[in-house]
Amino acid sequence: MKQTRRKFIKIGGLTTVASLSGIGLTFASCQDDTELEINDFIITGISIPSSIDIAIGEPVVLTGKGFVINDQIELKSSINSDIIYTTNITDVTDKTGTFIIPDDFSTGNYSIRVIRGEKNLLLGTLLFNLVTNVTIPDIEGMTIKGVVYSDGKGISGVTVSDGQEVTITDKEGVYYLSSLKKTGFVFISIPGNYEVAAIGNSPQFFKRLSNNTTIIEQKDFSLIKVDNQKHVVIPMADWHLANRNNDTDQYTNKVVPDVNATIDKYKADGTKVYAITLGDLTWDLYWYKNNFGLNEYIPYMNMLNCPVFNLIGNHDYDPYYANDWEAENKFRDILGPTYYSFNLGDIHYVVLDDVEYINTGGSIGTVGNRNYNYTINLEQIKWLKKDLEAIIDKTTPIVLAMHTPLYKRPSVDSNGDQVNEIYLNNGNELIEILKGFSKVNILTGHLHENYRVEEEINLMEHNTAAICATWWWTGKNGYADNHICKDGSPGGYSIWNINGRDIQWKYKGIGYSENYQFRTYDLNTVHITADSFAPQSTDAELSIYSDSYSQKNSNNEALINIWSYEKDWKIEVTENGNTLNVTRINAKDPLHIISYEALRLNNGATPTSAFVTSKTSHIFKVKASSPETTLEIKVIDNFGNVYTESMIRPKAFSLDIN
Repeated sequence: MKQTRRKFIKIGGLTTVASLSGIGLTFASCQDDTELEINDFIITGISIPSSIDIAIGEPVVLTGKGFVINDQIELKSSINSDIIYTTNITDVTDKTGTFIIPDDFSTGNYSIRVIRGEKNLLLGTLLFNLVTNVTIPDIEGMTIKGVVYSDGKGISGVTVSDGQEVTITDKEGVYYLSSLKKTGFVFISIPGNYEVAAIGNSPQFFKRLSNNTTIIEQKDFSLIKVDNQKHVVIPMADWHLANRNNDTDQYTNKVVPDVNATIDKYKADGTKVYAITLGDLTWDLYWYKNNFGLNEYIPYMNMLNCPVFNLIGNHDYDPYYANDWEAENKFRDILGPTYYSFNLGDIHYVVLDDVEYINTGGSIGTVGNRNYNYTINLEQIKWLKKDLEAIIDKTTPIVLAMHTPLYKRPSVDSNGDQVNEIYLNNGNELIEILKGFSKVNILTGHLHENYRVEEEINLMEHNTAAICATWWWTGKNGYADNHICKDGSPGGYSIWNINGRDIQWKYKGIGYSENYQFRTYDLNTVHITADSFAPQSTDAELSIYSDSYSQKNSNNEALINIWSYEKDWKIEVTENGNTLNVTRINAKDPLHIISYEALRLNNGATPTSAFVTSKTSHIFKVKASSPETTLEIKVIDNFGNVYTESMIRPKAFSLDIN
């Protein structure tokens, strides 16, 4: 039996007791409530569960002393504050107050407020699940059964899975599965225009199972009606929270305000907003060293103002286990399934685990090598095929999220054409599985860089730069005071704006407007020397990392780093009205070199090889006729958005260059 924890809360002298199951119950408070300690309106000993299953017309009994018949109960939706139901206390005892669910009530999270005359008291928040009265008989061989419902009515056509088998609910919303219960879960693919209740920010689309295949378990799912035909998804890759490099301060004070401002901006007109993490939420090396793992990640996830769908990365495995399945157990125990699907509006989203954790030498008390393979295991491949087979309309847009990329970081050949190469071990098999769909977008992270690959006619990969930028180094106290990734992209996240089947996307740097899409350099001023950027080091040490930037350049050239560049983007550069030739090249971003490598050397440390500046193919070069002319730069993305800069030259090169 699940244990119930009791939490005692003192509000302005008013003592309440709330029963908590997991972490689902939240208490809201307002200053008016703290002034209600008066003789004729004191309610004590309040006990509210995190959720209840209830039918229309059934009584709800609140534990608490001090209710009065005809006290008004106000139920306000936590999703839409305009949705308010009122009912009255119909019966009281010395320990309870009872009210009846209104006839037009809908499933959802509601705050509960008791009103008596001019006075009111907020009691807490409760998820009301309106249940259906469908009787589900056992069927021989079926070890899981249940009903998927909303507002007490079964919902047909919902995909249900145990991670191996996949089925669809019938016209009554009923499903059956012949399950070996291996994954420990049964989960639904949330249908479009519905949501599920969340614990914190984590949507509860799954139910946990016993490992007993001799018993039949009934697991029902309650859906909440919403309109998410128009919605925004925010992919957030590579958090690497580990309680080091003052990462939690940087996250709390820089990342959260920026992301929440974006979320609130889109929510302001009623648009639904959701986040998808792209793995590496934590850092396995520091789970035990710094006592910071997935449990510690949860409060930071819950700082965001929207639901969060989580994805496992190679650093989210338990480093005490040299076995992929066992190393995933903490993720499953704390966050849920490692692969699943859901729908928002007309879009089908799939989350995959494409890491096989090897962790040579790992054992209880010993962190292993934390090595891994880039692959989607066979069980997921089989499940993915079944999940996609359930989608009859193959023009349905698919958005597939996984941690490690499908394609390697692209390069360009001597003609400036992009060269792509498969990165995922069984990437060709994944491509083949997805060929039946006309439009597939793949979201990945892992490399802390931005790039786009359109090798297949129906498929586009969006590798997304990191929330943590360079593992929180460049923003660490005493360092560069900026937030920059290995390819020169600002640390940040993507914004996917979806309306029906129309999908538009944009990368947003933390601390910058959505229109900040490139950075320019005047190569006449880009000269990376120890004297200028690492006075405690030497030119010999620094030149290992700075490439051609260690030499003075007076060729009147400029670089343009366009981090979200795609093949259909247009770049126009003019000097005194004359159009300049724009050449795409493979190059390092000089700002990252002085923000990371130079400062690590200056502190007497060797830059970590995985963190150093990478050559990227989204850098462009132009040659001007003079060192002092202004270059007019216009970049047009594939959605017609125009980004411009009047590049006044000479343009100084420093840590705060924009």
